[in-house]
Amino acid sequence: MARMACSQLLPSMAIPLKSSFLNGSSHQWLRLSESTHPVVLIKRRFSVAKISMSLRAGIVGLPNVGKSTLFNAVVENGKAQAANFPFCTIEPNVGIVAVPDTRLHVLSDISKSKRAVPASIEFVDIAGLVKGASQGEGLGNKFLSHIREVDSILQVVRCFEDNDIVHVNGKVEPKADIDVINLELIFSDLDQIEKRMEKLKKGRAKDSQAKVKEEAEKSALEKIQQALLDGKPARSVSLSEFEKDAITQLCLLTMKPVIFVANVAESEVAEPENNPHVKEVIKKAAELNSGVVTISAQVESELSELPLEERIEYLKSLGVNESGLGNLIRETYGLLGLRTYFTSGEKETKAWTILTGMTAPQAAGVIHSDFEKGFIRAETVAYDDFVSAGSFAAAREKGLLRLEGKDYVVQEGDIMLFRFNV
Repeated sequence: MARMACSQLLPSMAIPLKSSFLNGSSHQWLRLSESTHPVVLIKRRFSVAKISMSLRAGIVGLPNVGKSTLFNAVVENGKAQAANFPFCTIEPNVGIVAVPDTRLHVLSDISKSKRAVPASIEFVDIAGLVKGASQGEGLGNKFLSHIREVDSILQVVRCFEDNDIVHVNGKVEPKADIDVINLELIFSDLDQIEKRMEKLKKGRAKDSQAKVKEEAEKSALEKIQQALLDGKPARSVSLSEFEKDAITQLCLLTMKPVIFVANVAESEVAEPENNPHVKEVIKKAAELNSGVVTISAQVESELSELPLEERIEYLKSLGVNESGLGNLIRETYGLLGLRTYFTSGEKETKAWTILTGMTAPQAAGVIHSDFEKGFIRAETVAYDDFVSAGSFAAAREKGLLRLEGKDYVVQEGDIMLFRFNV
């Protein structure tokens, strides 16, 4: 699918619907279980009303830290060439991974759905950055532009010793590795801010509203510029909502949320807290207001080659209950402030991704803009109530089903049916 600038929308595609009518009225019930499979991806970088069903997370890091190994492992159709050589990944490799969620299959079984459709996360393997990338070293400018297109940054940090895998700086030192990447992102943002401020000085607002927006943008850029000069990321700066909106189009690299992925050896998966390199990453992440996930790219790689039943036994032998992928995705969801709601019926059960705080009409709009425009109300059942009742009909009989209006804020795990007027 073609990509556009981070502030633009992708064109939507029409979704034919089968409708049922109640009491002869023109109001329609949207039962996704009776609709064709929606394929709309309405893309704007986390707009208040519309977000993509597929998050985009960019995997970055210095060469030979395990980026492409991790990408190959977690993306079923990953085609990155993992090799012990810097820049073996020059074009970003993109793959879509299903978000692990046991609730989806529970609901699917209850509704006797023909298929279960999970939410997804899109991983982008971005080639290794090096010191001087913001000045073009190691094809850095090209790589930095790829980072601007993602929703969050997963910075893989090497926390394992292996004499057979060359470290680009000669030794394993997580703090120094993190600093190299962060400084390149900071330098890139400083350069962009400087150019933008020069343009603002030359331009003249056409009306009072435009002038107010320009002033807000200048104010935000001055604050961010000072923070960057102090070595702090743009996301650490306190801005008003108006200031944030004014600089959204710049897609500043250090404004993006970051998760540090501490890549450990197979032998340390069960107790990563004992690894001194991991401790260093945790300390640095706290300073930068970022998340941390510990994972073993090598373990993930080996898991991807095993049959499903053998994976569980392999994980148990390592002293862990699940793959690191689940933790990574959960951390990404938490960092971006996301929630999942479900639609469930005989044809399919589907997970939908929304921003925390979205109302019922906005959640409906993630499926299709018409559902938001013509929203009337939504039949809603909490996940636990739905499971205990065993069906929508039973939930209704037990008084567990609620009719929610336009002001209802969708909760994590809600199962919903939307009523709308087209």
